Amino acid sequence: MKKLEGKVAVITGGNSGIGLATAQRFVSEGAYVFITGRRQSEVDAAVKQIGKDVTGVQGDVSKLADLDRLYADVKRQKGHVNILFANAGLGEFAPLEAITESHFDKTFSVNVKGLLFTVQKALPLFRNGGSIILNASTAASKAAGGSSVYGATKAAVRSFARSWTVELKDRKIRVNAISPGPIDTPGLRGFVSGLAQSEEQIEQVKTILVSAIPMGRMGSPDEVAKVVSFLASDDSSFVTGIELFVDGGMAQI
Repeated sequence: MKKLEGKVAVITGGNSGIGLATAQRFVSEGAYVFITGRRQSEVDAAVKQIGKDVTGVQGDVSKLADLDRLYADVKRQKGHVNILFANAGLGEFAPLEAITESHFDKTFSVNVKGLLFTVQKALPLFRNGGSIILNASTAASKAAGGSSVYGATKAAVRSFARSWTVELKDRKIRVNAISPGPIDTPGLRGFVSGLAQSEEQIEQVKTILVSAIPMGRMGSPDEVAKVVSFLASDDSSFVTGIELFVDGGMAQI
């Protein structure tokens, strides 16, 4: 028996990076997975890469109509949800004096509003005893220049895990947060490229990032996916309300 055998999972932002790696691992562990992404072409490519037991639904978590359409598909095909990985998010950075209203609104709309309603709208389909995993970040614990808005959104995610653990305990739904450090994903590579003007500068930025990690390297998406799979499964049956760092020790030392 695989540890997610017969489970139905929803993963937002499942078209690349951590979300895609988690979808692949969930399927390998026996789950049927629904993934979302904003761009249809990337969703289609992810579905093809995963290969089986997966449905792709184009959608933006900050748009509530898109979330309604996602869960309508889940209800029509499977009728229930056992696992939710609220993974979709964005990271745009600006120093305090350069923060604009649009930067603030966009970041909070996806990372806080989108995540909240991703969870809320799943609840009518959620089986008692299920597992919800929220993707936070070390940015909620480790300050860095230009990250105040992003870090605040991830601190909200950590707070949600605590509050919802209390609110959903009677349904035996566990709620936990993961906080990845630097993970080698397309999103991080795009962020690094945006800070640098040349290949040499890109490598310098990577060196600075890695120097802050006690393990001396960035993590891989599958290393995060393994942790999410643990929190999704009965292996973590007595674990709820926590923030589990997947950061090579970055936020601990």
